[in-house]
Amino acid sequence: MSLVSLIVPSYNEEDNINNTVSELTGVMESTGEDYEIIFVNDGSKDRTYEAIKAASANNRHVKGLSFSRNFGKEAAIFAGLSAASGDACVVLDCDLQHPPKVIPDMLKLWHEGAEAVEGVKHSRGRESLLHKMFAGLFYGIMSKIIKIDMRATSDYKLLDRKVVDALLNLKETNTFFRALSFWVGFKSVKLEYDVEERKYGHSKWSVGSLFKYAINNATSFSTLPLQIVTFLGFFSIIAGGILGIQTLVKYFMGAAAEGFPTVILLELIIGGFIMLSLGIIGHYVGRIYEEVKGRPRYIISEHTDNLQGRF
Repeated sequence: MSLVSLIVPSYNEEDNINNTVSELTGVMESTGEDYEIIFVNDGSKDRTYEAIKAASANNRHVKGLSFSRNFGKEAAIFAGLSAASGDACVVLDCDLQHPPKVIPDMLKLWHEGAEAVEGVKHSRGRESLLHKMFAGLFYGIMSKIIKIDMRATSDYKLLDRKVVDALLNLKETNTFFRALSFWVGFKSVKLEYDVEERKYGHSKWSVGSLFKYAINNATSFSTLPLQIVTFLGFFSIIAGGILGIQTLVKYFMGAAAEGFPTVILLELIIGGFIMLSLGIIGHYVGRIYEEVKGRPRYIISEHTDNLQGRF
């Protein structure tokens, strides 16, 4: 019998813990597999970790750890993978918008030889038009960057132990789990699912936090934005050459002063390009600064007794 580890990042999910335990327990008991449910409390401001500890006291399969502060979902996923002992690990959201009923199908594909089962959204559930547009734009850009279609992907995945070990061996601090699970390779299959509605609480993702998440992940996984700086430089050179020719023509025609508004407009455009380029370069320098300091991805402040010896 295989051991399956369920990794559940949790941030301000106090009201969801008991329901999540109940749903996951029911699904896993039906599979006949041995399992563990590892909740990772990502510095919640409510009583999420207290709910996890209570659930662990009543159910030997439930385990939990808590960060010293909020380190983000990426850190929570990798902390859960580090704590897991399973032959396979399933990563899913605490709000169960990743439906647990899909897990038996994931396990079936795994037993048939798949080393990674990628959850692919068949429908996105109830999302605002702005959210859908932003998500579509971000994943379209990321698909071009990493040469893999990510427009319907999610963090809902089953990973074989060898895939988990490969991910944990990566030394980078700034991670993008969804893309890195593609990058490491291995035999992968896709499995569609429909996003479920939350039963309790509300989404922790705002448009601002999604934008920050997109920028951080795009720059942690690709140098494309730096290449954009080069493109802007070439554009400025071409525009400057055109303006230079225009200025000379007007000068010899005796109408040089008429080009003054064009000069101002071009200076504003080039100035904007320069500031944007400095911003992009500065962001990468900041990411390099974070990496070379060598700080850990997360700090664990406490964990349940049944995780003793794993840290």
